Amino acid sequence: MAVDYTVIVVYLAGMLAMGWWGMRRARSKSDFLVAGRRLGPAMYSGTMAAIVLGGASTIGGVGLGYQYGLSGAWMVFTIGLGLLALSVFFSARIARLKVYTVSEMLDLRYGGRAGVISGLVMWAYTLMLAVTSTIAYATIFDVLFDMNRTVAIILGGSIVVAYSTLGGMWSITLTDMVQFVVKTIGVLLLLLPIAVVRAGGFSEMKAKLPTTYFDPLGIGGETIFTYVLIYTFGMLIGQDIWQRVFTARSDKTAKWGGTVAGTYCLAYALAGAVIGTAAKVLFPKLDSPDDAFATIVKQELPVGVRGLVLAAALAAVMSTSSGALIACATVANNDIWSRLRGAVRRSEGAHDEVKGNRVFILLMGVAVIGTAIALNNVVEALTVAYNLLVGGLLVPILGGLLWKRGTVQGALASVSVGGLAVIALMASYGILANEPVYYGLLASLVAYVVVSLVTKPTDEAVLAAWRERLAGRGAPAAEEPAAVGA
Repeated sequence: MAVDYTVIVVYLAGMLAMGWWGMRRARSKSDFLVAGRRLGPAMYSGTMAAIVLGGASTIGGVGLGYQYGLSGAWMVFTIGLGLLALSVFFSARIARLKVYTVSEMLDLRYGGRAGVISGLVMWAYTLMLAVTSTIAYATIFDVLFDMNRTVAIILGGSIVVAYSTLGGMWSITLTDMVQFVVKTIGVLLLLLPIAVVRAGGFSEMKAKLPTTYFDPLGIGGETIFTYVLIYTFGMLIGQDIWQRVFTARSDKTAKWGGTVAGTYCLAYALAGAVIGTAAKVLFPKLDSPDDAFATIVKQELPVGVRGLVLAAALAAVMSTSSGALIACATVANNDIWSRLRGAVRRSEGAHDEVKGNRVFILLMGVAVIGTAIALNNVVEALTVAYNLLVGGLLVPILGGLLWKRGTVQGALASVSVGGLAVIALMASYGILANEPVYYGLLASLVAYVVVSLVTKPTDEAVLAAWRERLAGRGAPAAEEPAAVGA
């Protein structure tokens, strides 16, 4: 394993080095939180694909393939569909808003203080997303070094917190680009063909497995529908995803770069399912489907290649973890803390804003690592996060973008009713049940429509300012994109 260890150590050292280099570019709030809004198509596509394809998409996607066959691709497939929908229908308008958070968008659209409550819901979502990614370090480092779970979480989490704190979005963008390349080589170009060949090819796989493993709908229609509700719609409104949209150099970059990333996700989904299906042929009696990825890597790949593929898994986890961490810190600082203490003092300069956001990344990073150590069930934590996000925020966000009659009172009612309904229903039906997101989303929609219709329409001046921002004409001068390409 010495060669494999060397590959991993060099990779981790490179992540820290890029964090240090990114620190030199993060000179303003815009640089630190959204990479100066300067990313071109290639870098934007790579980093967007990196953040949405995390440990759940890689280790979990292979596990679903092991359990259900090709239909196990649906979870990651719906993530790709959500990214495509966001890119084609909404990303251009989102990019032109020149904001930093989803809650700022809600305040602009509704002309009220909808941001505080929505900020709390978004903070809970991004925190749990970061926690689930951080827990995944334990699985990877256990395969590599037979390391204690707590030590593995602290080691992996500390590296992500370090480079994210140093350079903010610039560091995360640089590391994500490397992680995208490593994932592409490790999973698509190496593990996929090797796994299929070791399993005897598709003909041998079909001969040894039930026909349901090759049924595209074998996982079940209700499960697919739930994935669409949670992941496809979740991609449309998550702070971690929107914050990447804000990094685009132009609205065209956001649209077409995101479309490329979404298409890549579809291919990645199928690859994970095929690898899992091959693992079922090779190791038919694993204790858990989630062990499929680590087992096939450890048992079937040659020295050196094994290290690169494990680095790919680590890259997948780190990209999602760092993206969720900066999103969590951005929401905590800009949407919650700054509002609780009052308006940000005008005397604060760019250096102070960078320092403040850097402190919040460090604080949120420590909180994420501590929570990850305390929790064991990744699936439950991720389900709670997405249920809260979709049940509480989907309706007011999409309603604000699509329905002129929506009001701030309707938005607040929607967030409150939907969020509380999801929490109550998870307590009643169970965290992993489908009913909480179904009924929570319905309650949120009813509250939004009814309250909006019985309250005074949004002031025309607010809507006019909103339309100006959507057209890209109302952003402050300081927020205009720099001429430097990236």
